Amino acid sequence: MDKNVLKNLSYGLYVIGAKEEKNCGCVVNTVMQITSNPLTIAVSINHANYTNEIIKKTKKFSVSILKEDTNPEIIGTFGYKSSKDVDKFADFNYAEKDNLPYLIDTCGNMLCEVIDMAETSTHTVFIAEIKEMFNYTKETPMTYKYYQEVLKGKSPKNAPTYIEEETEAKNVWRCNICGYEVAIDELPEGYTCPICGAPIKMFKKK
Repeated sequence: MDKNVLKNLSYGLYVIGAKEEKNCGCVVNTVMQITSNPLTIAVSINHANYTNEIIKKTKKFSVSILKEDTNPEIIGTFGYKSSKDVDKFADFNYAEKDNLPYLIDTCGNMLCEVIDMAETSTHTVFIAEIKEMFNYTKETPMTYKYYQEVLKGKSPKNAPTYIEEETEAKNVWRCNICGYEVAIDELPEGYTCPICGAPIKMFKKK
């Protein structure tokens, strides 16, 4: 079975925000419109994500549509750190509305209310009605293909699209935090991961 075929499915990259006592959020690549009347979307979030737990409690979440030129540290923070440990929104330009945090410098934002859920072995698919949309821009949204091929990003193991990949390249260094790989003889002093910001000590040669 050639799993590379899955790479040709279309995805975007989004930050999902939620809040109970504190802000939490995660990066997802599966947000799709389900109906137009009422306006509903489906979002898939791994059971292991703290954001999943909070959405189940509050029945609300925000969606921030990331742009192609999104600061890679946003993806690193929201994709590879836990909201149990840090406020992921704290270091970025964000606002709150209806007790939901959302990123400001994006292609648009949505505030959603959960109306149904479906459980899989690893993920919850939240079906939600869009209650408000704002901050629309004509800037280019980041696609998952762009993230993988241009930014050289990898899927976190919690992502529904995660596929373990093999490489035959020599002198490949892999970030132990996010899986980013760079092919180079030696990493330069002071090098940091362009995706998650991890220092050089977090890289290991494959």
